[in-house]
Amino acid sequence: MKLHPLKFTPVFKYRLWGGEKLKSVLNKEYSEDNIGESWEISDVEDGETVVATGFFQGKTLKDLIKSHKGEFLGKTIYEKFGNEFPLLIKFIDAKTPLSIQVHPGNEVAKERHNSFGKNEMWYVMEADKDAELIVGFDEKIEKKDYNTYVAGGAILDVMHHENVSDGDTFYIPTGRVHAIGAGVLLAEIQQTSDITYRIYDYDRVDAKTGALRDLHNDMAIDVIDFECHDTYKTSYETKLNVSNTLVHSPYFTSNFIVIEGTLQKDYSKLDSFVIYICVDGAIELLHNKKSFSLKKGETILLPASIDSIELQSLSEKSKLLEVYL
Repeated sequence: MKLHPLKFTPVFKYRLWGGEKLKSVLNKEYSEDNIGESWEISDVEDGETVVATGFFQGKTLKDLIKSHKGEFLGKTIYEKFGNEFPLLIKFIDAKTPLSIQVHPGNEVAKERHNSFGKNEMWYVMEADKDAELIVGFDEKIEKKDYNTYVAGGAILDVMHHENVSDGDTFYIPTGRVHAIGAGVLLAEIQQTSDITYRIYDYDRVDAKTGALRDLHNDMAIDVIDFECHDTYKTSYETKLNVSNTLVHSPYFTSNFIVIEGTLQKDYSKLDSFVIYICVDGAIELLHNKKSFSLKKGETILLPASIDSIELQSLSEKSKLLEVYL
């Protein structure tokens, strides 16, 4: 059976800070409370997504890689990663603030956790009035003073707080201290990793466990970038019916596409799978005389063997994140 565009069944994750927007805004179906994350395409252990429909229904990413290798991933990507899928795609709903945290890079993550590092990016899909993201520092601090800043939450006073609205985008390289604020719904693109070092958590008690959540400052201090940077938000163009550069990093490439009418996409020179994340509107994807729908809050994966597709916007303008390696 030839590979075709694939939609996966999301895996929903309870989070102390989770709300209802994954259900009320993105129309996700679940019955649990405090669902903070919808893992859309995942190869993380105990969080693997499976193909939702069609001939490959029930297959995991590893199943598809093992059976189709470079046809699925791309030849050079398969040579580099083998049977490991390199990206994790999520939607995140923060009803209350996330902890202040940081992620290790590849080298430290491999040594300590036998994992990839966690470079990631955020695309804000919806934000309440005065909602903010906390990213990096507004002033350089010295490593020797770190524990003093952490005590009592003083680290919040030296971090960069930025009010956000729909479309705001941030790249979060490993080592950059960060947190998602209350009232933010976003799409996250990241390396396949679930390694997070929690730095400060507002002394919150988890209702499920009745205990304070663990902090990891003994590990975090060795990976933090203590520098102050000029800017943290990513600027980008929004030209119609082209792939506008969003975040291009060594770990993933992301572009922003605004579709009006019909758009032809040619991937014959790209040796990679492609993921579309619909962040607004709805589209119809046409491939090999078959049609696939994609609406706000949904994702679809194009295996590397697919050379061309057609995208038709089903609303006045639809917005996609285009992701590949």
